[in-house]
Amino acid sequence: MPYARIEPDDGKRTHSDLREALWLHVGEDWELRAGLGKVFWGVAESRHLVDVINQTDLLTDPDQEDKLGQPMVAYTYLSDWGTVDAYLLPGFRERRYPSRQGRLRSGLLVDGRAATYDSAARDKRLDLALRWSHTVGDFDIGLYHFHGTGREPRLIQGTSAGGETVWVPHYDTIDQTGLDLQATKGSWLWKLESIFRTGQQDKFAAAVMGFEYTLFGITDTGADLGVLAEYHRDGRHAGAPSTRFDNDLFAGLRLVLNDEWDTDALVGFVADLNGGARSINVEANRRLTDRLKLELEGGFSWNTPAGSVANDLQRDDYLQLRVAFYL
Repeated sequence: MPYARIEPDDGKRTHSDLREALWLHVGEDWELRAGLGKVFWGVAESRHLVDVINQTDLLTDPDQEDKLGQPMVAYTYLSDWGTVDAYLLPGFRERRYPSRQGRLRSGLLVDGRAATYDSAARDKRLDLALRWSHTVGDFDIGLYHFHGTGREPRLIQGTSAGGETVWVPHYDTIDQTGLDLQATKGSWLWKLESIFRTGQQDKFAAAVMGFEYTLFGITDTGADLGVLAEYHRDGRHAGAPSTRFDNDLFAGLRLVLNDEWDTDALVGFVADLNGGARSINVEANRRLTDRLKLELEGGFSWNTPAGSVANDLQRDDYLQLRVAFYL
């Protein structure tokens, strides 16, 4: 699946990528895949905490849900006691950042060309991941361990070649164990994601937990309304990669019209229980024809404390309307 973007105002956002191009062999109870792939793990709505395989594509969308293709060899074994996935990840993709003319960006520019690594192999290091997943009654369970270059860099203040103060990304070699759990109880979905990470100066744990309750058939046309709530707790220290989800509460509404055009919309509100920052995110999708799709995304924040992660982005509210054409 190729992807390309041309940005007239910010040359750094002009980029192309091959998201997925996999060779697949299917056996009786196993599969083997090789090439460029995307792997998604997680059950929460407001933050995909356990998702660790692919690098985030910040140049495409600021919501951190777009990912770069990851070189991989993946083996899957299927059995009555669960599914085991093993990954060999032979190439690392650095995170790219916008220039001074680009959005969204931090107060200081990030100089990705000066990136440093824990590993002497830099972006050629072989990373490993192993995951077990299974469904037991109403519960869907996923448990994994990842060893390799962390996709989330630490930003260290430095000086560019031109003498400008900038952030310099540093990619640590980490070990991360993650758990995702979802229980389906009638109209309720109960969700949990948690991680434990070492290798970024000190160990820490983080979790997001919550629920989604669906009101089915709220209109004569059969529309559904989902009510979501999630709580975030992240115990990372000052030297780890920064996050806005240290002690936050998310609440949202999801409307699915169940019409022939697959119309849906999501509005989410996030409140920082420590610093008082607030933000709203909106998403909406609707097919126009069999090949055309209309997508709306936006993010707005306010009341962000000085010096916080979100404060740099407070003046970068955005709303984008996109028409996608499928071949």
